[in-house]
Amino acid sequence: MAKTLSRRDLAAFRQRRFDRFRPDGASVDPLKNPQGATAPERSKRSFLLLALTLLIPGSAQALAGDRSLGRFAMGVTVSLWTLLILVILGALFARDMMVVLASYPTAQFLAVILLAVLAVGWAILWIDTFRLIRFRLLAPGLKPIVAFTTVILMVLTSGSLAYGSVMLNSSRTSLSTIFADSPPIDPVNGRYNFLVMGGDAGEGRQGLRPDSISVASVNADTGKIILFSIPRNFQNTQFSDDSPLWSVYPNGYDCGDQCIINSLYVDVVNDHSDLYPGAEDPGAEAMMDAASGILGIDVQAYVLLDMEGFAQLIDSMGGVTVTTGGWTTHRGNRPDGEWGNAWWGPGTYEFDGKDALAFARSRHWSSDYSRIRRQQCIQQAMLSQFNLPTLLTRFEGILDAGEQIVETDLPQQQLGTFLSLGAKSQQVPMDRLTIGAPDFGDQGERFSTYPDFDEIHSRVSDMLAADDTPLGGSTPAGVNIAPLLTHFAQVRMDVEGDEATGSERGSAASQDPADWPEPPTQADGTEITEEYLMWAEDTYQEALLEDASSTNQYCHPG
Repeated sequence: MAKTLSRRDLAAFRQRRFDRFRPDGASVDPLKNPQGATAPERSKRSFLLLALTLLIPGSAQALAGDRSLGRFAMGVTVSLWTLLILVILGALFARDMMVVLASYPTAQFLAVILLAVLAVGWAILWIDTFRLIRFRLLAPGLKPIVAFTTVILMVLTSGSLAYGSVMLNSSRTSLSTIFADSPPIDPVNGRYNFLVMGGDAGEGRQGLRPDSISVASVNADTGKIILFSIPRNFQNTQFSDDSPLWSVYPNGYDCGDQCIINSLYVDVVNDHSDLYPGAEDPGAEAMMDAASGILGIDVQAYVLLDMEGFAQLIDSMGGVTVTTGGWTTHRGNRPDGEWGNAWWGPGTYEFDGKDALAFARSRHWSSDYSRIRRQQCIQQAMLSQFNLPTLLTRFEGILDAGEQIVETDLPQQQLGTFLSLGAKSQQVPMDRLTIGAPDFGDQGERFSTYPDFDEIHSRVSDMLAADDTPLGGSTPAGVNIAPLLTHFAQVRMDVEGDEATGSERGSAASQDPADWPEPPTQADGTEITEEYLMWAEDTYQEALLEDASSTNQYCHPG
């Protein structure tokens, strides 16, 4: 049976037969004149126009529509391809310069505007391309396919650009909120020294008390970090004679148990803020002076990390996963159903923000050294699990949490150099020294209560001298600086011991549970249980509880 042509296809057939015998010999171009084309030709034409708009925006208009619009759009497309090639070449051969350039607020603002304009422009081209397709001429079964394809491609292109513009603008605003509008800082003897504090005003406290106190000393050339951890209960802190606190504490912060170092922040904020006129955070300035006096080095800037903000950030990321090698206590439901000291045993856990914070801060029946290790483990877990899919799907929550976490006096204009040196820092192992047990005696010697500052300064000086920083050298400001937001929290766990002390840390530095010691057991050799620990607490068996907690510093992310 002969195929019956539709009236429209029959008209198109007659038109083509007529055009074949036109005097000038010209034929009808279906790309420009879809009315004279067959149904299959119109279908191919529609997908060709969509493909052209996707791959070479403006080319569809140049071939089948407004040529002036098409030429302009293609010119923009070529310019953007050229810019993209230059950016790629810059990332390959001049990465530091590109990172610094991208960190400038003006460059970020221009990028926000460019992405927004491109999103609108591409959307206009998609709408015009849909018009050029001549939707009414398509076969009925093809119409929904073309319409759906157009919408999807428009969302993937214009929508992605618009979302990128929003994300970049949000991050630009957050960075200006976090970082200070202050002059750049210079290295001291080839190093940048930053005080990093973690704490909050919770737990019924009067004001903020930093629970985690560290100084990151960063080689301005190689990026190598030496981390000095100061226990929260460190006493008799000394101040140099050029510190404002010298006038108040000429003999040091030496009023006994009331004057542990983490109380200095509140003391200055409440009673001595006038000593730091013009300072946005007098407590942080005082803690920098304290750290400088303890270590005998010049601490130049600070970063204050709010621990409750960390909990919010962890929740916005969907939680973190860690594996622990010991028993760690926290507040929760005991095996008898009562509220009190509950326990996490050895194993792998997926913590939400509240539990991750409790795990990191747990201090009962545990040493400050173990607590510092668990804090480092949680921090590293956050970074290792902070991937692109998490960032894209939870961007707003992560950004909002980030603004609550960080307070710093670091200049925003050096953000690019933070990131640049951060890449170097991740390629070299980190050294560390705890100003107390186990690097300065054991817990029973109470070095943190009665510190020997000459010994501390000697050990710190030896560690800095052992690094390859050229003493007395300098690096131009704004070229290299510490990677505070990308690497401060990432304390590498691959240090097997401290060169300065020669003391072996054993496998506490290892991330392989096979290297960890077996968890303690009960007296009869059976495994410890939560019921056993509840009994030990109720019967005041402090030694048993301390023994059970003795391996909770063994931890790794994931």
